[in-house]
Amino acid sequence: MKRVLAMLVENKPGALARVVGLFHQRGYNIESLNVAPVDDGSYSRLTVSTRGTESAVEQIMKQINKLIDIIKVADLTEGEHHELELALIKLGKIKDLKSIKKKIKPLNGKVIKNDSSSCVLSVTGTSIDINNLIKSLKRNKIIETVRSGSIGLHESNKTLTI
Repeated sequence: MKRVLAMLVENKPGALARVVGLFHQRGYNIESLNVAPVDDGSYSRLTVSTRGTESAVEQIMKQINKLIDIIKVADLTEGEHHELELALIKLGKIKDLKSIKKKIKPLNGKVIKNDSSSCVLSVTGTSIDINNLIKSLKRNKIIETVRSGSIGLHESNKTLTI
């Protein structure tokens, strides 16, 4: 089962390496990873997507909590949450731009560039939505795809702040 873990970590050299190393030591794959500073820059929010059983993820969370740089950790998939991903998709020359715009509109899609050689799209949505869009665009020549990985927030009053 896919799990999304969010962590508040000290923004220090080696903090990310320790978290990634822990996943490696336990034999778990990181499907996506997103890190960015929050507030004044002394902390970062790290979001990791992985797959595992509930007990396996519990063990990882216990181990993560023991790391010195970790302030808080939460499993966003334990409850209601909002999860989004950003994707940039570069296509070859487009003949029917209207149909492309229709496909990307539900994902807040934008055509960033469209000229005689290529078309670049920007979309945001769930990982499933973006996977489905990419499948639907297969008829067009996809040159390159870049995805941010999942980011998320609890829907309730739970927060990952100090």
